[in-house]
Amino acid sequence: MRIFKNRWFEKFARKQEISDAALVEAVDRAGRGLVDADLGGGVLKQRVAREGEGKSGGYRTIILFRSGERAVFVFGFAKADRASLTALELKTYRKAARIVLALDEVGIDAEVAAGRLTEVGRDKDL
Repeated sequence: MRIFKNRWFEKFARKQEISDAALVEAVDRAGRGLVDADLGGGVLKQRVAREGEGKSGGYRTIILFRSGERAVFVFGFAKADRASLTALELKTYRKAARIVLALDEVGIDAEVAAGRLTEVGRDKDL
């Protein structure tokens, strides 16, 4: 399973100090069927804990997800900042999921090479 962040989420994660290990853990939970919210069309909402705190007061992330293949973090927000996505945002993420999840490995590698996606490592040290 390959895990990625888009450019927007990369900046968000850096600013909020969300570690790659926290992202890997969120995807691992989703892979085991422990999904906070399945929004349909390959779009998941998954909680990520703040550093040193629990998930309940942490961040909500939007992941384009295909089990066993790929997960792409595309959006995040603090629970205190907003409740959820708007209907238009959800529609947009479902459309993005159709496109991104249909890419083959060559297409994904091209997105990484162009800087539109960054791969999250699964090092044993994460």
